[in-house]
Amino acid sequence: MDLEFTSLARVEAAVVSCRTCPRLVAWREHVAATKRASFQEWEYWGRPVPGFGDPKARIVTVGLAPAAHGANRTGRMFTGDRSGDWLFASLHRVGIANQPTATHVGDGLELRGLWMSAPVKCAPPQNKPTIEERDACQRFLVHELALLDARVIVALGAFGWDAVLRVLRWDGRKPRFGHAAEATAASGHVLLGCYHPSQHNTFTGRLTEDMTDAVFQRAKQLAGLS
Repeated sequence: MDLEFTSLARVEAAVVSCRTCPRLVAWREHVAATKRASFQEWEYWGRPVPGFGDPKARIVTVGLAPAAHGANRTGRMFTGDRSGDWLFASLHRVGIANQPTATHVGDGLELRGLWMSAPVKCAPPQNKPTIEERDACQRFLVHELALLDARVIVALGAFGWDAVLRVLRWDGRKPRFGHAAEATAASGHVLLGCYHPSQHNTFTGRLTEDMTDAVFQRAKQLAGLS
């Protein structure tokens, strides 16, 4: 393990200061400068967004990337957007989050037994990072998982599923993503699939509250959390 990444705090510092991908740097800073009309009073974060949560987590959630006017604005994963509203409400219902909402850093949110991360730490244009950007960011997730004692990983969407398989260096035939899909890696990690809580999935009913809750209840069971 690289010396600079011997703690989660060091990973966070490296994430926040990263300027490796010119396209992502330009986009995240452009969004932060122009802002959305409804957030004109906000001072946008406009930097890479580090993982957060319980450092003793037994469960890790992995999404795709920060939302341009969500985490890229607030500086915390899934905070301040519709996907996060759905996700944190579920985490609260199953007893992982102490409150059902996440609006800004310092809002009192606490996660119990869970760490939240993403394979790509910067908001990408059209929510579509390139392969090169994905690969450049992979080292951060590698070190987060190495520093955490988590054994259950919930992949929110196919992008997160595939990213975790690469990080775990999956051997043999790779399991296909699906909602509630399960796969156990040679490392002992159990990977669970969950449809991403995007509005495309939640507004159409492809992902329901009960479906989301069931995945996290299963994650708690596998992780040995009461």
